[in-house]
Amino acid sequence: MTTEAMLAGRGLVKKFGSVPALAGVDIDIPAGQTLAIMGPSGSGKSTLLHCLSGILAPNSGEVTLGNRQVSGLSDAKRSQLRLHEFGFVFQDGQLIPELPARENVALPLMLSGTSRRQALRAADEWLTRLGLETESQRRPGEMSGGQAQRVAIARALAVNPSVVFADEPTGALDQATGHEVMQLLTVTARRTGSTLVLVTHDPQVAAWCDRLVEIRDGRIHADSAAERAQADVQVEAGEAR
Repeated sequence: MTTEAMLAGRGLVKKFGSVPALAGVDIDIPAGQTLAIMGPSGSGKSTLLHCLSGILAPNSGEVTLGNRQVSGLSDAKRSQLRLHEFGFVFQDGQLIPELPARENVALPLMLSGTSRRQALRAADEWLTRLGLETESQRRPGEMSGGQAQRVAIARALAVNPSVVFADEPTGALDQATGHEVMQLLTVTARRTGSTLVLVTHDPQVAAWCDRLVEIRDGRIHADSAAERAQADVQVEAGEAR
């Protein structure tokens, strides 16, 4: 692709014991792209997301964010990068059950140094943007699955992340609610300019994204961006004849 890659992986290898989860993955993700990663269970798709986001360090290869290397950072510095640069949405939301919605959303901001007053103001703004202004004082256990996942999306986006990572964000939801959550996640990411990297096993969820990468046996098996680029080259070659 001609767009400068904002997030990239080069030669990523990750093993758990003697079992290879990634076997040399190269991937470029341009700024602002929405990318779905699919593959069968055990294919390495979640491991790829975890390496790209700095949750895991690859055994070899490197991850870069712009001109910064992610994979070579210490655990503490990768944690800081995740806190300041990345947003996360997981299958079960991973909200803190004892905290109301607005404090769940504000927490990452406060951990990154924002004052409590400013963090809560930002949380209220995001909850309103996502249609949750009446739920701000409710705890996760008092909300529906779809509402809780929208709170998780608000928490991910409130830090103004360069990249949002989502691991099976609709896996615990019914189809209609999952459709609503994906529409909200992709549309909001595009409006804010955040890159979205999403892992899913559901083709209907993947269809919300600009690009689809399929992983098998720790390698990229198919990439819709590469396929489109090849098709464009063939069309241009045909027109030149």
